[in-house]
Amino acid sequence: MSKTVTITIDDKQISVTEGEKLLWAALENGIYIPHLCGVKEAERPEASCRLCFVEVEGMPNPVTSCTLPVKEGMVVRTRSPRVDRLVRTGFELLLSNHRLGCAKCAKNGKCALQKMAKERGLKLKLTRLRSLVKETPVDDSPQSFSFDPSRCVLCGQCVWVDRNKVKVGAIGFIKRGMDRKVSTFGEVKLAESRCTQCGECVKVCPVGALTASSEKESL
Repeated sequence: MSKTVTITIDDKQISVTEGEKLLWAALENGIYIPHLCGVKEAERPEASCRLCFVEVEGMPNPVTSCTLPVKEGMVVRTRSPRVDRLVRTGFELLLSNHRLGCAKCAKNGKCALQKMAKERGLKLKLTRLRSLVKETPVDDSPQSFSFDPSRCVLCGQCVWVDRNKVKVGAIGFIKRGMDRKVSTFGEVKLAESRCTQCGECVKVCPVGALTASSEKESL
């Protein structure tokens, strides 16, 4: 039987299920924490985007909220100088490898990066780092959607839903370091892969990397 515990986030007391990850406990109670890679249903959180940092009373350093189970009496701060610095740095690292230009993006107004910028007072432009975006072709071979690798933030949402929800395994992460990217096996076009074009990957993409054809036509 699930046990309910009381925790405090930003001076707000909330009741949540013991053991639930802090990120989802906060979001479900209207408390925003930046995040990209988090999947609630995932057994083991990736914690790869490094954006959901919080400070917890009694812990010496900020921790990722997507990996931290809640427990009775936990006191959390979603904002602090250290947390804000970590989030700002992580955000700009993402932008350094993300093709900007919101006005020409089909996800303009519905983008997770725009929401982060608004909520945390961040700039959607590079100020300390140089752009590392590579010119990569858009894969518009599927009939219902397209994939623009230059806008991908490597959150892994599409990979997770492809493997765990639709169970097709058409896409995954390949290569390492700065060359890491989402691709099909053999780097063939999506229409030539095992992709069934179900559109589930498009639904979970938080940015403008995977875009439905109807969204593109509306630009």
